[in-house]
Amino acid sequence: MEPAVTISTLIRPHESPEKVIDSVRSIFPEWVPDTVPISDVFPIKRGEVMISGRVDSIGNLISILRERRVLDTAMDAMGMEMERGMAKFRLSRQSSFVGKASFAFQEMTFGGTIDVKIEGDDLEIWLEQQTWHNGREGVPRSTGDELAMTAEGEPKEWFDSKGRRTMKSDDSA
Repeated sequence: MEPAVTISTLIRPHESPEKVIDSVRSIFPEWVPDTVPISDVFPIKRGEVMISGRVDSIGNLISILRERRVLDTAMDAMGMEMERGMAKFRLSRQSSFVGKASFAFQEMTFGGTIDVKIEGDDLEIWLEQQTWHNGREGVPRSTGDELAMTAEGEPKEWFDSKGRRTMKSDDSA
């Protein structure tokens, strides 16, 4: 069974609601927010507005990540805040405006964020399947394994400065 996916973003007073929605839809094309604030002219009187909506799939996001060949990074970033059948992660809205997917690891990200919440059973397995690629036959990966990036989004080094493996392989037991 496919998990439930909720997409949210905060529209600030100085931002165009239409441009923000277009930015989110470049990653999640079928997204329909529950409310849409009215565009206004200066001086804008509305405050910040959080808009949300559900999507049936993260397929377009996965396609973008597959094209950029960052599926392991995606699995790590999507699995960082995973607990009891729920995963949360953020994407840069500024990157999405040009059809790119970039994970945001800081609370305040220039240009805002797209907040993604995925809920479902066996989410770890589902996430591993969504981000699968042939390279995992040689270097098996799983959500939250010892090869995962740090909580700050920094990569783990697999080789030292002389090119020697720093990670154990099955052959070096």
